[in-house]
Amino acid sequence: MNIKPRYMALLLALAVLLGAGGSYIGIEYFANATGNSKTDQLATANPDGENFGSLTEEEQKQFIQDMTGDADLKKVEQAYSLIKDNYVQKVEKNQLVEGAIQGMLDTLEDPYSVYMDKETMKQFNQTIESSFQGIGAEVSMVNDKVTIVAPIKGSPAEEAGLKPNDQILKVDGDSVEGLDLYEAVLKIRGEKGTEVTLQVSRPGVSEPLSIDIVRDDIPLETVYTDTKEVNGKTAGVIEITSFSEKTADEFKEALSKLENDGMDGLIIDVRGNPGGLFTDVQEILKEFIPDDKPIVQVEDRNGEKSRYFSSLKEKKDYPITVLMDEGSASASEILAATMNEAGGYDLVGTKSFGKGTVQQAMPMGDGSTIKLTLYKWLTPDGNWIHEKGIEPTVEVKQPEYFYTNPVDIEEALQFNDNGDKVKNVQKMLDGLGYDPGRTDGFFSEETVSAVEAFQKEAGLDVTGEVDEKTGGKLEELIIEEVRSEENDKQMEKAVEVLFQ
Repeated sequence: MNIKPRYMALLLALAVLLGAGGSYIGIEYFANATGNSKTDQLATANPDGENFGSLTEEEQKQFIQDMTGDADLKKVEQAYSLIKDNYVQKVEKNQLVEGAIQGMLDTLEDPYSVYMDKETMKQFNQTIESSFQGIGAEVSMVNDKVTIVAPIKGSPAEEAGLKPNDQILKVDGDSVEGLDLYEAVLKIRGEKGTEVTLQVSRPGVSEPLSIDIVRDDIPLETVYTDTKEVNGKTAGVIEITSFSEKTADEFKEALSKLENDGMDGLIIDVRGNPGGLFTDVQEILKEFIPDDKPIVQVEDRNGEKSRYFSSLKEKKDYPITVLMDEGSASASEILAATMNEAGGYDLVGTKSFGKGTVQQAMPMGDGSTIKLTLYKWLTPDGNWIHEKGIEPTVEVKQPEYFYTNPVDIEEALQFNDNGDKVKNVQKMLDGLGYDPGRTDGFFSEETVSAVEAFQKEAGLDVTGEVDEKTGGKLEELIIEEVRSEENDKQMEKAVEVLFQ
């Protein structure tokens, strides 16, 4: 499939966002897929057919002009003229047109259907060469809030403690309320080495968190391999951090090496994977799913479904499990759902994010672009997981300290204090082996003793209070514990399930 450079720049801008691999699934894939629906191709998705995104700029302009004869659009023209000619203050024509387009998209109440005006697109295109510099997080609009889908493995966002479903309230002290997704993104992303401060609302935490992040290069590698030995058997592990243009090739290379080395089973890890190009997840699924069930189904606005298959005749002769969590979205969910429903493989972890729609970026001919939801994707059994997520077959949560928050200290926490910040510190202390006596948010005498013991071990002033230095050290050690493979209960369970 060949994509024109101007469209490739657009796809990268949409996919990268803050430096992340995005959840864009292009229509171009569906035009080249093999299905058994009424036609082998979706006419509306054919790059050579009459879909808006495939038209030349002149054809797009003519299309819009032809639409002006519609009776309903006459009403829009009338409103436009009334406002332009009679409003108490002069209004720019362009302002009215842009507002009308944005208003139409707003009525859809779809966070994935968005409009980027000419200036916004220009900014994205101008920074495309540095598009893999930023904080490294996939974002979306959820209930009009800029929301983290997942931070990328090894990114500044992950290291700073951003988590799935965090809602960004402010960027460097400026509110992002009322901004569209791309306006907010332009505020957040930036050059390597520069710092940005995000004010974040986190589910279950009563007060906003302040998180400082130093922007950096975002890792482009998307496939990582490892092995686990248990009871004389070798489990191969392939972690996919996002689905980009080279992911399928990287995955096949990793899989081939593990198979040649004689692994006894495979674990595919898509935890924290925000999605990406379905062309790549499709190629990966073709390695495992026989041709008797679809890899995925696509449903258009009329309820017409197209099903897409692999050509594989038999499953692998070794067991497979899939690891997922709340940060697994879009293409990751396609992989998980298909491996379970069409392959019969177990899903280990926690419920996934829940994105079940397909978008197409449509240049409007003047430099602006609409990214519009055109399809639903359905699981092999026809289930739509949008805003529901996928339930694991084996649910496993990580230890409590995995879910703690950055320690945000304005005034030292001390005996008799109460609240979420104290509760957060207590969970950290407990996770590090210092018994705080309780983890309900009340700073008890037992918690004072635990803090003193921690401070003594860490070489800090022993005060029994949690100041900025103590909080920072707690956070540093917790991050080390979270990154330690021996504490990964989900992986431990995945290996157990694999060979049970």
